[in-house]
Amino acid sequence: MELIQETADLSAYLAADEVIDHHHPLVRETAARLARDAKDSYAYARLAFEFVRDAIPHSQDSGDLRVTWRASDVLEQGTGICYAKAHALAALLRAEDIPTALCYQKFDVVHGLVAVRFNGAWHRQDPRGNKPGVDAQFSLDGERLAFIPDPKSSEMDYPVLYAEPHPAAVGALKAAPDRPHLWKTLPTAL
Repeated sequence: MELIQETADLSAYLAADEVIDHHHPLVRETAARLARDAKDSYAYARLAFEFVRDAIPHSQDSGDLRVTWRASDVLEQGTGICYAKAHALAALLRAEDIPTALCYQKFDVVHGLVAVRFNGAWHRQDPRGNKPGVDAQFSLDGERLAFIPDPKSSEMDYPVLYAEPHPAAVGALKAAPDRPHLWKTLPTAL
């Protein structure tokens, strides 16, 4: 699949906003801590990915009822669904000047992940969190995502690389008082 940048301006994939708040002190502190153990930007990207994937449980897997949407809130509360975890990873990567896009897949509901830009190409990464049957890994040599769409089942990869999180994802997160409510209102298409 050919990934399509929403904008040709790469600086848009480094920007901070209300959701990807990489200027927040907690995001900066976490990024600095992770960067101390990285010899280069590739190693940092892997460390940031593994931190979000492994240290921040997916709220459905852990049974956490809280809904987070802002990157700094995900880091502070230590929980989130795929969209929120993608927001946190994007903020950590952008904090270290690594262009990062938000991207999506369609299953029964829309699933969120990120793409990082290295060596002139985009590489999708899925920080959702592993569990039995899910083994997402950081990779610049072929995708190792949590899920692979089955086109026969109307599942698909959306090719657009968004500079900002999709409004449908953010709107669902912001409007949900808890995860059970969120599960009833997740977007089913973009």
